[in-house]
Amino acid sequence: MKSPRSNSRRHALSRALPSLAIGLCAAIASSTAPIAGAQTAAPATRLIVGYPAGGPVDGAARLIAPALARELGSAVVVENRPGANATLAGDLVAKAGADASLLWFAASPTVTISPNVMRKMSFDPMRDLRPLAPVVSYYNVLVINRDLPFKGFNDLIAHARANPGKVTFGSAGIGGSNHLAAELLAIKTNTKMTHVPYKGNAPAMTDVIGGQLTMMFDIISTALPQITSGRVRAIAVSSPTRNRSLPDVPTLIESGVADFDVGGWMAIYGPPALPDAAAQRVTEATKRVLAQAEIRSRLEELGFTLWTGDGATLSKRAVAERAMWATVTKGIEID
Repeated sequence: MKSPRSNSRRHALSRALPSLAIGLCAAIASSTAPIAGAQTAAPATRLIVGYPAGGPVDGAARLIAPALARELGSAVVVENRPGANATLAGDLVAKAGADASLLWFAASPTVTISPNVMRKMSFDPMRDLRPLAPVVSYYNVLVINRDLPFKGFNDLIAHARANPGKVTFGSAGIGGSNHLAAELLAIKTNTKMTHVPYKGNAPAMTDVIGGQLTMMFDIISTALPQITSGRVRAIAVSSPTRNRSLPDVPTLIESGVADFDVGGWMAIYGPPALPDAAAQRVTEATKRVLAQAEIRSRLEELGFTLWTGDGATLSKRAVAERAMWATVTKGIEID
């Protein structure tokens, strides 16, 4: 027989259980609810590159991405969207409205050359994107297959003149800066060479190494490992003065090609409706990244020249170079 005291304790506990349950639920809810004033993590920024992994544009983007992430306070993920002379990447950002999490790491040919040579382009880089920050300027180096018998640039040109169309050159695509550099070289040296376009510089370089191509112009930064390892031979640079990364390689001007000064640049663009505050944030963050000694050193070691500024600086150069290339590319048209 249960005592009255035991029954009393059991009834008291049963009355208390609902209150305890309510209190426990409230405690759990309060522990998982956001604290007033607390900041949620910013979404990752997608840095879109219009070329395959392993190429010069991809390499520069991946070099600055971690430092840019630290400055922005959120992850920066490099995303490759190659194809259509890098216009697929630009188009993605051009159609992103005001999405601050989507940026285009552009190389100048898509901005300054493609609008002059592509029959159909789904966006206008000058109208449909917001220029945010320049990053680097660059020049090309002319490399040839290491097993060719040419001692230097003049031997190559003599062979090209004696064998019209037999010299082949690769590029990152029709209308790319290294395509037009080679076309300009052919014009200035009165030679006929055969163009073989690729989807990016990396696969073209693979075929120069393998002997399927005679030569190509490539950005100094990504050609350096192939040159220093002896897999290809550098015979000239496209800059007006020698590059400090390749001090023994003459310029094309030194080699007898008058006024040959052909280069490009890389920069960051945002969607057209990007708010001013978000645009300024990216611009200033990029400036701080390029001011870091380690970043500057690594970019310069790769043969790049740092180029800092804001959207207005970038836009001014882009407009001028687009007009310049309009003259050079007259008669060239691609789908």
